[in-house]
Parts: sequence; structure tokens; C-alpha cells
Amino acid sequence: MATRTRTTSPVQHDSAPELARPHVPARSVRSELRAIKAVWRRELIRFSRDRLRILTSLIQPFLFLFVLGTGLSSLVSASTHGVNFRTFIYPGVLCMAVMFTAMFSAASIVWDREFGFLREMMVAPVRRSSIVLGKCAGGATVAAFQGVIVMAIGPLVGVHYTLGLALEVFALQLLLAFSITAFGMMAAARVTQMQSFMALMQMAIMPMFFLSGAMFPVNNLPTWLAVLNRLDPLTYAVDPMRRAVFAHLNISPLVRHALAPGVTWWGWHVPGLLEAAMVAIIGLVMLAIAIVEFSAVE
Repeated sequence: MATRTRTTSPVQHDSAPELARPHVPARSVRSELRAIKAVWRRELIRFSRDRLRILTSLIQPFLFLFVLGTGLSSLVSASTHGVNFRTFIYPGVLCMAVMFTAMFSAASIVWDREFGFLREMMVAPVRRSSIVLGKCAGGATVAAFQGVIVMAIGPLVGVHYTLGLALEVFALQLLLAFSITAFGMMAAARVTQMQSFMALMQMAIMPMFFLSGAMFPVNNLPTWLAVLNRLDPLTYAVDPMRRAVFAHLNISPLVRHALAPGVTWWGWHVPGLLEAAMVAIIGLVMLAIAIVEFSAVE
């Protein structure tokens, strides 16, 4: 009986398929601008959906204008030359509304770090400078919008806007919002807890506000207070804001000079454009520091 031998062919193993590599788009100016726009838009959406934040940020300006301003009007009426004290502090309150809103906008980056969203943004295929620019632009836009709301109550304190005055005040608000947001971003780059950030902001913001001349004229000050006033960066935002508002009030030149004398350096009156340029330069320097710090953060 013949036996049949079965020949077996060698087993052929299929080669394992190669894993698809993730496609990382190349960086370009267009992609960086798209990232800046996305972060900026996210800040606006967060602000628009938080109505409680919008209302609570208006409480402090209203308290300063209608409670403190009204309460002190009779006490300081002689030194304001007949001008309502609420009208006098109104430019400073405009700056205060922008300043506090800008700081709270910068605080959002600390929240993002605590909840892990900042890490997701950091690993995105975009430059970290684009993230910082988007955050700063978003915070400045939100703060400037908050300032516009306070501008709307100007007629209640005797300030009636013309188109030129409104544009000038808004431009100064936007410039201040940018600088304060850049300062907050610079501080938030190294702070990891919200409690620490808020304590730091309170320690910095309140002295800046009270030393800036928002509540008093900047002439005839004691030497120590005059020096601190000139060193305060916020002074160079409050002063042109007050000069712009008082230039449109129906008051005598003598009263205008007494209440809005302008900042002087050793007797030289600092022009308003130079003051605005100083605010812009300070903001750009702090923004550059924030970009360097975020680029160094792991």
C-alpha cells in the first residue's frame, strides 16, 4: 500500500501594518494668527456667558461714584471750586473699572493651569507667544468693553460725551486694558494658585490706584507723595483721561488748571501723548517678559 506524502508549504506571515503617524501642520503666520484669534474668541465667549461677573464688576465703580462721591461732596466742595466731586473722580473710576476687569481676565490663566486646560494649550503646535498674545488681546477687549459700560453713566455725573471725547477716552481705556492685562499675564506666569494670584493683585492694584491721583489732584502734594505718584505707572493713564474729560467740561480755565493740572517733571508739564506712549511701552515690556516666562515654563 503506497503512502502518500503531504507536502506542506511554509506558512507565510503577513507583515504588521505600519502605524499612521500623526500629522502636525507646519507653523506659519496664518496658523499663529488663527491661534491668537481662537484664544481671543474664547475669552470673549467666557465673558459673555458670565453675566454675574459683568454685574459684580460694576458694583465697585458705582460705589465709588454714587456712595463715596456723594458722601464726600459736601466735605470737599470748597476745594473742587464748585465742580461736583463725582465728576472729579469719574476719570479715575473709569480707569479703575478697566484695571480690575483686566486683572480678573489675566487671572483666568491661573484657573486654566489649575484645571489642566493650560497644559493642553501649551502642547498645541503653535508658539507659546501666540497663546500669550491671544490671552492678552482677549483680556484687553473684555476690560475695554467693561469701560464702555461705565462710560455710559457719564451723564449721571455731569460728563456729556461728544464723538471726539468718546473716541479719546475709549482709546485710553484700551491702552490701559492692554498694559494691565500684560502685567497680570506676567504675574500669572509663575503663580500656580488662585489665592496667591489674588493676594498679589490686591497688593499691587490698590496702592497703584490710590497713588495715581484718581481721588485727588496731583499738584501741591507733599514731596514723598509726589515722588510715589510720579513713579506709579497708573498715573500716566489717569492723568490724560482726566485732562480729556475736563477739556470738555463747561468750567473756567482757572478751575480746570486747579483740578486737572497735569503731571509735571521738575516743573515741565508732561504732554498727554507722551503719557499714553509711556503706558504703551510699559505694557509692551511686560508682555515681552510674560512671553519669555511662558516660553520657559515646562
